[in-house]
Amino acid sequence: MDFDSNELIANCIRVLDKELKVTPLQYIIQTGIQKENLTDDQLKSGQGFKVADTENEYHSASAYSGVKYDLVGKLATDTNLTRRTIAAILGKIQPAVFGQFKQNPEHFLAEATRLIKEQKASVIIEKLSYDETDDRYDTDIFTAAQSRQVFSLAGSQLKNHIYDYVITDSKIERDFVAELDTSTDVVVYAKLPRGFLIPTPVGDYNPDWAIAFKEGSVKHVYFIAETKGSLSTLELRGIEERKIDCARRFFDKISGQSPGENVKYDVVTSYSELMDVVGGKAVS
Repeated sequence: MDFDSNELIANCIRVLDKELKVTPLQYIIQTGIQKENLTDDQLKSGQGFKVADTENEYHSASAYSGVKYDLVGKLATDTNLTRRTIAAILGKIQPAVFGQFKQNPEHFLAEATRLIKEQKASVIIEKLSYDETDDRYDTDIFTAAQSRQVFSLAGSQLKNHIYDYVITDSKIERDFVAELDTSTDVVVYAKLPRGFLIPTPVGDYNPDWAIAFKEGSVKHVYFIAETKGSLSTLELRGIEERKIDCARRFFDKISGQSPGENVKYDVVTSYSELMDVVGGKAVS
């Protein structure tokens, strides 16, 4: 990837000044009355007092801590930028914005990292390219982490999936599986394991599905689909949306270097939408 550091620095300064909001440390104070005739079990379980009042207080002054922070170093590590770039950003944001670090250092670091990574992605996506390496996944990637799965979520036995059962994360995925498994157009499909990762400038990305269609109108299209509940940019914004942009470039590269295999990637909300996209990208 190649990008203009000065453009990135200017964008980060602008966004941090506008959007970086740090929540002051919050304290919850509860007062209560000890219950009469306490049992040993009530005392051990923390049920010995009846809460009478709850009060929230915010500490807006500088939060004293014995922990020493390497602010520049931590942000450089978390954003994969150089210390020089981070120092240039922090050195030019408004003093009031930078002053929020004293109120809540951990929240400042988390929010600053998120905003800087989003701007970094915006700047470099257009100039991002992938090169094929010799690294390959072994077939055991599908079974390595199965012992930690909750098999009560596996559902009914399947016929088109690479295994007899698949564990889904939502109703959208369960409906998607039901249609994939009964489709006469699908040869085989797989719920991609969490270990299948695509590197992106804003963190590794894990697509949801790999689907192979029968030869015919779609001509052996291997389709990687990310199923989401909505395609609204309001729900696919920030880091996630930028990872999806990177995934498109990744699969475009694979498709261009694999003659005879057409690897396509898209975000869909249902099987019918998937077929609309596949049909629209059919290969003659």
